[in-house]
Amino acid sequence: MSGDWIGGVMFLVALVLIFSGYPVAFALAGTSLLFLPLGIHMDMFDINLMQALPQRIFSVMGNFTLLAVPYFIFMGTMLERSGLAEDLLKTMGQLFGPLRGGLALSVVIVGTLLAAATGVVGATVVAMGMISLPVMLRYGYSKELSTGIIAASGTLGQVIPPSVVLIVLGDQLGVSVGNLFMGSLLPGVALAAMYAIYALAVAKFKPMAAPALPIEDRIADKRELLRRVGLVMIPPLVLILLVLGSIFAGIATPTEAGAFGAVGAIILAAVNRRLDLKSMLGTMDTTTKLTAMVMFILVGSRAFSLVFRGFNGDLWVDSFLTNLPGGEVGFLIVSNLVIFILGFFIDFFEIAFIVLPLLAPAAVHLGIDMVWFGVMIGMNLQTSFLTPPFGFSLFYLRGVTPASVRTGQIYRGVMPFIGIQIIGLGLVIFFPSLVHLLGG
Repeated sequence: MSGDWIGGVMFLVALVLIFSGYPVAFALAGTSLLFLPLGIHMDMFDINLMQALPQRIFSVMGNFTLLAVPYFIFMGTMLERSGLAEDLLKTMGQLFGPLRGGLALSVVIVGTLLAAATGVVGATVVAMGMISLPVMLRYGYSKELSTGIIAASGTLGQVIPPSVVLIVLGDQLGVSVGNLFMGSLLPGVALAAMYAIYALAVAKFKPMAAPALPIEDRIADKRELLRRVGLVMIPPLVLILLVLGSIFAGIATPTEAGAFGAVGAIILAAVNRRLDLKSMLGTMDTTTKLTAMVMFILVGSRAFSLVFRGFNGDLWVDSFLTNLPGGEVGFLIVSNLVIFILGFFIDFFEIAFIVLPLLAPAAVHLGIDMVWFGVMIGMNLQTSFLTPPFGFSLFYLRGVTPASVRTGQIYRGVMPFIGIQIIGLGLVIFFPSLVHLLGG
């Protein structure tokens, strides 16, 4: 008797548990433990299949690619705690402040640099919200433009390498993380450029929404300003170029480059005289918590996928996805919609470890370029992280905004940027050469 239908029920039960707020790792592992005895009792599950579980768990712990995750989390957290974001925002604000929309433009530039330097979305959004939002509001910037551009720029860490998101995508899709990094670089930078163009357009057509800094608040000495810009921008740029350059040139793997980046972040903090026991312990604590969360979810997902496969659920999903009307186009539409909607409710790691293992075999079966598919998913997730009412970046920003900024203003502020991101996603879908221009 076929157990396909049990696989479908099992998947739904897992989603219900996750949406109810139950920890994802335990929801996945617990669901497999609930359905395992049911399948054995109904003679729909071969218990010998469970002998593969220890090997699957040990393969997670021995995965060299995933070792890059704690390195890049450590690197990003250390740079954020060392005051890099604050220094960049203040200096770039002074550099572009004399222009209408200059503060918004500086937020986009700093968001892009922090995305490339840290790859941690939550830290970037919170840092920019705490530092730049009060300044923008004080100088008369529209609340909608201010919150929208901060949330959107902070979310660039999803697609601009080195990104923790892309590392996990590479592991789950079975493709080179270095190729994903190269493939996502141009789309990510193009997205940042569109944000900047939009900010300047708002300043042009609605000058009161994005005024220039008053003359009395500008640094009069241009040489001093350029010196500050150099001191603030050169160190993180050198670190970014060394980390990404070593990966792109094939000198180092993403894991090795991540280790180098973590050491580089410590050196930068020390040079800035902001390396102390408190910042080091805080960085280690954050890194340990996030890494442990990822590992627990991975272990739970391995147990879930093994039992799900025992009920032939993977075959049912593969058959359903590959036989959709429209073939490859139908598959891409459905998979993008599923990821976009799930991005409202559950974290990226949960989507990566639950949904991608179901989508990847169907994508391979249909002959889809997996690097392009991975970049497309990254762009899609970035869009869902901004979309009201449950976008995670909106929650990060709401937590640091003053009471004078209403939630509705944040929602209205991100709408134009959601439109820009949909355009960016469309460019990736209809112009795959963007992904492969740098050899991705």
